[in-house]
Amino acid sequence: MAYDALVLVSFGGPERPEDVLPFLQNVTRGRGVPPERLAEVAEHYLHFGGVSPINQQCRDLLAAIRADFAANGVDLPVYWGNRNWDPMLADTVARMRDDGITRALAFVTSAYGGYSSCRQYQEDIASARAAVGPDAPLIEKLRQFWDHPGFIEPHADAVRAALAQFDPAKRDSTRLVFTAHSVPMSAAASAGPHGGRYTAQLEEVARLVHAAAAPDLAYDLVWQSRSGPPQVPWLEPDVNDHLATLPEQGVTSVVVSPIGFVSDHLEVVWDLDTEALETAKQLGLDFVRAGTPGVDPRFVAMVRELVLERTAPDGERLRRRLGELPAWDTCPALCCVPPARRP
Repeated sequence: MAYDALVLVSFGGPERPEDVLPFLQNVTRGRGVPPERLAEVAEHYLHFGGVSPINQQCRDLLAAIRADFAANGVDLPVYWGNRNWDPMLADTVARMRDDGITRALAFVTSAYGGYSSCRQYQEDIASARAAVGPDAPLIEKLRQFWDHPGFIEPHADAVRAALAQFDPAKRDSTRLVFTAHSVPMSAAASAGPHGGRYTAQLEEVARLVHAAAAPDLAYDLVWQSRSGPPQVPWLEPDVNDHLATLPEQGVTSVVVSPIGFVSDHLEVVWDLDTEALETAKQLGLDFVRAGTPGVDPRFVAMVRELVLERTAPDGERLRRRLGELPAWDTCPALCCVPPARRP
């Protein structure tokens, strides 16, 4: 099947202080998040001058993908649109229409299944196309890439590099802690066609990165960045609560690896590099946060491979994967839609 463009679809973030609250209102619209919680989160952005790192990271990834495509003979223009802030996806889709694009692929900066990590992006694409009108290009999302070597290998190398910063004599008392964005328990239960897909994929990624980077060490998978009303149960334990349990287990050093993320955006640099680091200091734990793929050449090449995988004839498709869970190109109907939102 022929495609004539790729669009990078991401979360978006503010790039000046006056954008912070409007951005957060976009993110949380309809979720019942109290104003005091928005003000609290706004302070995280203002700590960094009101600028989220994510947009610049998308610009860097966009440039890297374009260079990789050019070097490898992939003749597709690459666009960029966000869910929550400029450049908004609907504006990008309108530009694609004006440029004569009729059928495009979408690479989403989220590796996993689940409502907010996959299905909501499908809805964003549909809403953007509806806003543009009947002449909007068709846009098909590339598959989830949680177990692609181009995602796993950079995470594993980052863990190795983090471990190298510790005293080798303390290796026996070092723990790996993998983190991902917490979600409501109801969303975790409904993720995927049979439920539990988000947590199962993350458990598999933790296993794969651990096996590649440090199979001799113990590891845990924990959660970060929860939001929403406090009475709604979310995945636990929180990374800070988990760190507090480690000294009594004889742990002296901890590497935190944010396998739930593709780049060092605000939920990494605040929730881990700021809050979790402070927690570790108070506990007397040596703490190093491992990096994320960002624009690692293997991650960039993965985007090209996902495009070529989709465009190859069915009988010639080669899916590079490391995990054992099934994968699919297109989410089934109602996949990852919470029960309360299903018809």
